[in-house]
Amino acid sequence: QVQLVESGGGLVQAGGSLRLSCAASGGTFSSYAMGWFRQPPGKEREFVAAIRRIGGITYYADSVKGRFTISRDNAKNTVYLQMNSLKPEDTAVYYCAASSRSASIGAGNYDYWGQGTQVTVSS
Repeated sequence: QVQLVESGGGLVQAGGSLRLSCAASGGTFSSYAMGWFRQPPGKEREFVAAIRRIGGITYYADSVKGRFTISRDNAKNTVYLQMNSLKPEDTAVYYCAASSRSASIGAGNYDYWGQGTQVTVSS
């Protein structure tokens, strides 16, 4: 029903910035809360950020507060993750997800997932 495609990943040096995008199709974008998760090498998938349906209210993992910003443009069916002051610990595959229920830190709350985009931060 909903297809999500991430883009914007790449290799950056510590202290640098990246902006991830997630383009949605196949559903009514504004009816979904959106989240970003990441999976570092050899580790479990973890919550990064989430945003409510119309934006304005956001949630962040403690590890990214003050550095990352989630936003959405419902007119463009796109959610973004602006990542500043990147650290090697941020290296992971980043996934975009959509929830028909609510914004949440739990992966089980999300119904649809993108394919992921690799972010690598060198020291």
